Amino acid sequence: MMNTRSALFYLVLFSFIGCQSGQTNKTSQATIKKETNPISKNNQFNKYWYSGKAELSSYTLKQARYGEIRDGEVVLVFVTEPFSISKQVKLDNPQKAGTNAVSVMKLNHVRKFNTGIYDYAIITSTFTPINTKKYPFTLKSSTSIQEWCGHTFTQLNLADDTYNFKQFSYFEADGDEEKTINATYLEEALFTKIRIAKGQLPEGEINLIPSTIYSRFNYKKMDVEKAKISKTTSEKTLNYKIKYLSINRTLTIGVEKNFPYKILNWTEDNGTGLLTTAKLKASSTEPYWKQKKVSDQDKRKALKLKYE
Repeated sequence: MMNTRSALFYLVLFSFIGCQSGQTNKTSQATIKKETNPISKNNQFNKYWYSGKAELSSYTLKQARYGEIRDGEVVLVFVTEPFSISKQVKLDNPQKAGTNAVSVMKLNHVRKFNTGIYDYAIITSTFTPINTKKYPFTLKSSTSIQEWCGHTFTQLNLADDTYNFKQFSYFEADGDEEKTINATYLEEALFTKIRIAKGQLPEGEINLIPSTIYSRFNYKKMDVEKAKISKTTSEKTLNYKIKYLSINRTLTIGVEKNFPYKILNWTEDNGTGLLTTAKLKASSTEPYWKQKKVSDQDKRKALKLKYE
């Protein structure tokens, strides 16, 4: 349980983090430095992740699709937000939500690439509580995949010890589906787990729900799979290998060894002989939800963005 002082700060803090609904940031940086976030006692973490900005990182993408490697781009948007436990949406008025409010790290994973004449646009949004001891599993993850043939939408919502899974698809092989999946770790949430847990992932054999992109691209039903996580270190990086034991998929992730533990690169191997790879190009912190003017487009140059 939080004490009264912490609870009050928690509510004040929620009023300015994440994408704002037309609200202004009325909390000064001095306040951030003086107060301690009730979830994390790490002042370095608080100063970075509760600054009223998001971390934006761009990656050069080499995407394996239809038996060839496609050039593309990924943008990872990390930001903390106030989230409703019951509704599982971003709170507009967190100060009124009481114990229904939880601080999450949101990751918007935006992936774009072309296949011949037509293009793909994919976004996955993942919402992982900062307090992983109280909330060990990600609360929500949704993925939309758009391409010229049609589109799919997939969502998982945590409900006690299961995920409520829903899928809507243009394609007959996928179809519309609803079911429950036992709650466990999501591959989609490994990046947020890394950022929250000082660059660390649990090592050894774990249960893991594979990436939605992998499942859709390979026509695999979403379910819990066995995986083994191992780690090696170098002077500047932590390198994770996530090898599934029940399906032909291996994910490797390169992580900055020191704070803020940025994702430097990753590789996806689905046993086809072709690898999907992403490598960090540029990174910055911005209150991007306020940067809507034509003049703000210059900030895209700093991120070395090529795809509209």
